[in-house]
Amino acid sequence: MRGFAVPLLLCAVVFGLTACAAPSGAGRPLAERPVSDVPATNPAMASAKVHVDLGMAYLQVGRYAVALDEARAALASDSAYSPAYHLMGLVYMFIDDRNAARDNFLRALQKAPNDPEFNNSYGWFLCVSGQEAEGLERLALAARNPYYRTPSRPYANAGLCHLRRGNDAAAEAEFQRAVELDPSNAQALYHLAAIAYRRGAYEVARNHLVQLHQQSEPTAESVWLGVRTERKLGNREAESSYAAQLRGRFTDSVEHRAMNQGNYE
Repeated sequence: MRGFAVPLLLCAVVFGLTACAAPSGAGRPLAERPVSDVPATNPAMASAKVHVDLGMAYLQVGRYAVALDEARAALASDSAYSPAYHLMGLVYMFIDDRNAARDNFLRALQKAPNDPEFNNSYGWFLCVSGQEAEGLERLALAARNPYYRTPSRPYANAGLCHLRRGNDAAAEAEFQRAVELDPSNAQALYHLAAIAYRRGAYEVARNHLVQLHQQSEPTAESVWLGVRTERKLGNREAESSYAAQLRGRFTDSVEHRAMNQGNYE
């Protein structure tokens, strides 16, 4: 991921997981429901919830200004509605205003310190801000909450956090747990393949890529990894197939340029 990459907002939902192992720093599960899952108890809260839901939808399509307006409208309806501060934190994180992002994440957490969604987002923010140790603690807190419907997210984010520290072994364990909880987690599958490739386990890398491409649209990164994996395995037909995809679908990518220049490593 480059810079403030989206913290897995579009991952599939996982249900019915009440006792899973957590990323490093795990402890006893905390039984606090995400605030966003709590039904509105009054008109002001109901209005705020609608605005936050809209804001999240705008955020996912990159309309950051509109998402921020929705967060402000939510707070105008109910100044105590913590998901609005969480939404503002996400917007500011994506537009690289770190101080505003941190302030809003902390305001959300002051109101709901064990909310798994807040801790997942703030944990990733800390990881990409160079505070990996604290970020991993936050991600562990999110993952071990039995009410969190998407525990695969903090595991995958923890894997990315370990990669930032150069620890492939710890990252692989987190990505593997993410895939166990959600076999469609494309980011975890890609990084499992990349880690396997780096340690020379090319058959393992191939298997992860096959699973990834069966479930998700290929990216320039995943196709390029396919090219290099099949090249290592000596499968020229599969290598040529991946190379054709890279030429046909990702012409302007850095991966396509690397292939053209023969930079396979």
